[in-house]
Amino acid sequence: MSFIGYVVSTRSLSHRLGGLYCLYCLFETQPFRPPFKIYLSLGELKKLRTLVADAKAKSIEVVCALVKSMLDRNMFLIGVVDINECSATERINEVTEIQNARIRTAYEKLFANTKIELFTRLDMGLELDLDSIKQRSTQYAMAKKRAIEGASKTVDVENIKHIAERTRSVGDALEQSAADWNVQKEAFYQQTGYRHQPTSETPPHQEEQIQAYNKDVEEEDELQEDNDADFTKELEDALFSEQLMIEDE
Repeated sequence: MSFIGYVVSTRSLSHRLGGLYCLYCLFETQPFRPPFKIYLSLGELKKLRTLVADAKAKSIEVVCALVKSMLDRNMFLIGVVDINECSATERINEVTEIQNARIRTAYEKLFANTKIELFTRLDMGLELDLDSIKQRSTQYAMAKKRAIEGASKTVDVENIKHIAERTRSVGDALEQSAADWNVQKEAFYQQTGYRHQPTSETPPHQEEQIQAYNKDVEEEDELQEDNDADFTKELEDALFSEQLMIEDE
């Protein structure tokens, strides 16, 4: 047992006072400058106060004066980990838990006023209504193919034939993006240790962010519909112009 172990033990008062005296002598006679301090955990500091109280109860006033002198000379290094009563594994676990608690607090403060929380809980497939987009994309591709096939019977469609031959649709591209997003989220979880815990209610500020995001998605859908209409009009104009050229010939 170390001298500090005698000081904070439950043995007799004489044993504890002997440990305190030896500890003081070791500090005073050590050859190191500046001297190494005596490490005390918070639990050991409380037991040192108990020792002083027990000594005062026995009218041993020199103990109070000695401890006061040691404190005034800053001989103690106060810490939160008890290195005498815990194994090395327990000390590591305690320090790790303290560090994890600080990290959790930092995450809570970081995500409280940012959009990170919104994006980490975002399911892109659901938010974009991926199934509906894939269905419309397939229907759109089939409509283009039928339109060009029908037009090829009367006009030359070589210049626009490649439009119907595109193998990757918008729905396929979005599906791949959603899969990539899930992979990136999982990588973020593994790197930071943070994982969204679903709650029964969505905070008001997050609800507003979600509504704003959905509004942007709706505007993009409307823009896509406008583009589809423009393509249909361009196709009709091309067919009409080709028909006029044939009639002129």
